[in-house]
Amino acid sequence: MNAVDSVVQAVLYEGYLLYPYRPTSVKNRQRWTFGGVYPHAYAEASGSDPWVAQCECLLRGDARTRVAVRPGFLQVIERTVLEVVQSVADAAAPAELGEPAWRTVPQLDIDERRYTRWQEAAEQHIALPVLGLGELLQAPREIAFSFDATCELEPLADRAGTLRGALRRTRAALQGRVEISAAQVAPDVYRLKTRIVNETPLEYARGLTRDAASLRALVSCHTVLTVEGGTWFSSIDPPDALAAACAACRNIGLWPVLVGDERRTDTMLASPVILYDFPQIAPRSAGDLFDAAEIDEILTLRILTMTDDEKRAMTATDERARALLTRTKGPGGALIGKLHGSLRRVRGFDPAHGAVSRSTAPDDAATRVSPWAELLHARPQLAYVRVAGVEIRSGDQVRLRPRGRADIFDIALSGMVATIESIERDFDDHVHVAVTLDDDPDKEFGMQRMPEHRFFFGPDEIEPLDRSFRQRRGLQ
Repeated sequence: MNAVDSVVQAVLYEGYLLYPYRPTSVKNRQRWTFGGVYPHAYAEASGSDPWVAQCECLLRGDARTRVAVRPGFLQVIERTVLEVVQSVADAAAPAELGEPAWRTVPQLDIDERRYTRWQEAAEQHIALPVLGLGELLQAPREIAFSFDATCELEPLADRAGTLRGALRRTRAALQGRVEISAAQVAPDVYRLKTRIVNETPLEYARGLTRDAASLRALVSCHTVLTVEGGTWFSSIDPPDALAAACAACRNIGLWPVLVGDERRTDTMLASPVILYDFPQIAPRSAGDLFDAAEIDEILTLRILTMTDDEKRAMTATDERARALLTRTKGPGGALIGKLHGSLRRVRGFDPAHGAVSRSTAPDDAATRVSPWAELLHARPQLAYVRVAGVEIRSGDQVRLRPRGRADIFDIALSGMVATIESIERDFDDHVHVAVTLDDDPDKEFGMQRMPEHRFFFGPDEIEPLDRSFRQRRGLQ
């Protein structure tokens, strides 16, 4: 299940904390946008938030087939910052039985660490028994679940060991049920239905804010379904004979895809975000950046450009942000180079090869072959091109002068000095000069023909440098 769990983790923490990873960022104040299942009373009062998550998918099996349903979600934790006060009169909570007196503060600095108010999250899993398909066909199952409210205090001391404050973490009680049923749709083909319902009782649902409701929600709710003695059908690309039955499946807030080993179809992930079948985590991804729609290299470079004050604010959020910053502080050029995109072998579009995108890193050296190499060889590179009466070749320096239909990216490079990497023709016999920028600190990537560091200009958009010197060399 390792391949499955890695994808589940990426889905679970999608959007948990987004760049610039600071609590003052608007997008980090409005989190919990994926897979939220809110209390039924609040959902009815708000009129816009769901109170149920439902998955329906098809499987092949018989009465002896066994199905394991594993729902999971994040539970939001309210974290407040407390400071030790000397005067009981200033304390929000007076001391009792020798305990210190506390007052709530927006933030607290202790030595080099800063602590701020924040909403953390903890993983929760709903324990369900493995069920036989035969018994589900006879009668649906309904299983209640609940999680108790908790309040924990983490003391904070300075280097000298003096108690300076504390973090108070509060979890609300949660309550709900899971409904599982099955129905036959064709010979040896069945539709399994799983519903997760949030029934957490609320006293004042209509006046509850969304932040307060999130404390009682099942956030990033998902379900892993495993079958023994049967196989799942793809919900994205079902057999033609089952296309209508698959289209009739009703999914609410969940998107079922096949996961795990592509040679087997015994595991399905009902995800709160849309994926292809058999999603994978890029092997060069060093860890979670909480934004699977972004690329590791981009986010890592952005983090490295943050100021010391911004990084301090980032570590004040929670331990996941602190671990992320520690991991990206000194990755070194080798790791950044591996994260950089490169061309890989092209394979036909197949939903079975979908991926949760964490990076565009190359798989290995053997796959770094241009998928168009055979076509490119049919159009050999030009040895030189004549510009302003001068023959220019690969390795020569030129100044860029974008013109004609140049876009804003071309215009931004106007006047820069570049080195010609190659001179190429397309299949319409248009000549293109590929260059790398001399001021690009990663221009070696351009010489390796990697994207983003290799640019194309027409012969009329480049200006040879030191024309008189070239003429004396007899190049005119």
